[in-house]
Amino acid sequence: MNNHVTVLEIDGNALLHNLNYFKKKLKPATKILAVVKAFGYGSDGVQVAKFLEDKVDYFAVAYSHEGIALREAGVKTPILVLHPLVQNLQSIIDFKLEPNLYSFTILNAFLKLADETPLMNYPIHLKFNTGLNRLGFWHTDIPKILSILKETNHIKVQSLFSHLAASEDLEEQDFTINQINNFTAIVQQFYNHLAYEPMLHILNTSGVVNYPKAQFDMVRIGIGLYGFGNDKLETSKLKNTHNLKSIISQIHTIEPGETVGYNRAFVAKKQTRTATIPIGHADGISRRLGNKKGYVIINNQKAPIVGNVCMDMIMVNVSKIDCKEGDEVIIFNNQEMIQNIADVSETIPYETLTAISQRVRKLLK
Repeated sequence: MNNHVTVLEIDGNALLHNLNYFKKKLKPATKILAVVKAFGYGSDGVQVAKFLEDKVDYFAVAYSHEGIALREAGVKTPILVLHPLVQNLQSIIDFKLEPNLYSFTILNAFLKLADETPLMNYPIHLKFNTGLNRLGFWHTDIPKILSILKETNHIKVQSLFSHLAASEDLEEQDFTINQINNFTAIVQQFYNHLAYEPMLHILNTSGVVNYPKAQFDMVRIGIGLYGFGNDKLETSKLKNTHNLKSIISQIHTIEPGETVGYNRAFVAKKQTRTATIPIGHADGISRRLGNKKGYVIINNQKAPIVGNVCMDMIMVNVSKIDCKEGDEVIIFNNQEMIQNIADVSETIPYETLTAISQRVRKLLK
């Protein structure tokens, strides 16, 4: 049982606000797939999924064990596994997950398993590479795929989809539109040869914002659900969902010339009060935030991090802050603080959020 005093509070009202914000951008018939991979972008995928289950049409996870965790928690909504691996296909079937089959290797492996089981019209998803060059079939693979599909009734294509490479970057608009057009051409070939019409989806969070005409049948909301729109204006219309808090474990008075932390990175030039907080780089606090580059909030005042970030702790300067041991410490509780941490760490909010360790207690409120 996790009784860590450092806790990530997940704001349920903010989740709903963000979901509804994107719903308003969609046509009434457009379905929503909520992405809860990577522990719900560093929060808690199970808690988020259970909270949103009656409000979305699909969930997506990256790997099969993430989907299994949702099923074991009682989530019954369809779950798309974005990156299934051959060795996990049996567990995907056992837990009624829906695999993305992105290559002939995994398609043939799943068909073999489906034949042995046997399965009938098991829902699968086919991903096509239209420019991201990560996972997916090529458009030239379509004739072979159609031939395979005609020879089996073990699987049924639940959806065809692709992934945009630069939907947030309007300078790459031509590239993105070309991706959408290529996907449309791929889809048409399937519609011309299949006796049914699979669902279609290509838009992610930024795609919903910038390319609303390409909604097709469903959209995938990931980072937007958690308060970031990959654009300052869009982010300002969303609400922060991640609130990371801790407490002061101990307060020290450091005399001039004394040092703080590993490698004696901080040297006191005058008498300094420091507070030690039980969170460190093993919890997702980048070492780049050390030596006054990062800060926390204590009693509504900024307390800069002094010295190097330790594995389990940070020390902050509280010389000008009226505080005591046990007082609450805010690591971040708004998009501006998260963005600042990302900027100082030379990364993006995605990484800042997903870096939050699983030993940090998670609580959806």
